[in-house]
Amino acid sequence: MIKTKAYAAQSANAELAPWDFERREVGPHDVQFDILYCGVCHSDLHQINNDWFPGIFPMVPGHEIVGRIVKVGDHVKNFKVGQLAGTGCLVDSCQVCENCKQDLEQYCLEGATGTYNSLERDGKTPTYGGYSNTIVVREEFVLHISEQLDLAATAPLLCAGITTYSPLRHWKVGKGHKLAVLGLGGLGHMAVKFGVAFGAEVTVLSTSPNKEEDARRLGAHHFVVTTDEEQLKSASGSFDFILDTISADHDYSLYLQLLKTNGVHICVGAPSKPVEVPVFGLLGGRKSIAGSGIGGIKETQEMLDFCAEHNIVSDIELINIKDVQGAYERMTKGDVRYRFVIDMASL
Repeated sequence: MIKTKAYAAQSANAELAPWDFERREVGPHDVQFDILYCGVCHSDLHQINNDWFPGIFPMVPGHEIVGRIVKVGDHVKNFKVGQLAGTGCLVDSCQVCENCKQDLEQYCLEGATGTYNSLERDGKTPTYGGYSNTIVVREEFVLHISEQLDLAATAPLLCAGITTYSPLRHWKVGKGHKLAVLGLGGLGHMAVKFGVAFGAEVTVLSTSPNKEEDARRLGAHHFVVTTDEEQLKSASGSFDFILDTISADHDYSLYLQLLKTNGVHICVGAPSKPVEVPVFGLLGGRKSIAGSGIGGIKETQEMLDFCAEHNIVSDIELINIKDVQGAYERMTKGDVRYRFVIDMASL
């Protein structure tokens, strides 16, 4: 077994604290890499707090993980010691169901194995995430990371990046489309970057007027303050797509009014309460509300390669791991531009 240092929550709503545990030895098809940086995702806090479902404790969060390979199994073909590597939200799936065979492991019909707060395929061994010094992952769920990009700023691509890239690719958003990005946070700022890179006309919808300068710096063509009735009215019927990154409760009917006929409101944020949608808001214009999770491994690698080619990374604030609780508090208040990343050397 591999002795591992980490930060963990020992119970629901508990503060993170140092915790030592053991990872499995590297098997024939496994890759071990020492973690250099790990992004801080809002879902880390949701899961520590049992907002979505009962958690598995002790819990080591973190699923935006990048580092350098230190050991590979005898049968590993695509990775070598010394290379950069990454792991996102998944570390395994059944590999044989219809979805897995279509490179949609995130929608595994048997249930994908999350990087943390999940159980291995044996149904009893907990998974532990990236707030730790090393990790062992089967080769199929390890990603190649470019040496060209800022490594710390690359880490959030493994969740915030692919969560926004995947739906934009699925709905073929690009030149000739008007895209609205609802919310300018960790997910939203990546959605703006990708939407612009794909050629769409991008508008940021936000309750915070002070984010307009940032939105335009990121490449957004327009900015609408959603608490301003006149601005909201002027945007009525404007958008082919709304990419909704908000994880707090909000009024979906308000934003359906902003869609064109046949427009699609795509949810990637995950509020803890059920969504209520008036059906007439959909019928009046053949509009749709859809959801999208992360991407599969093939698509995530495609996204990372696209980012390397176009020099796209997250805007980050690098923190010491002992400051992660304060980062959670700031993240809850929206006080981050736009993703915290833990320097794991501080562990």
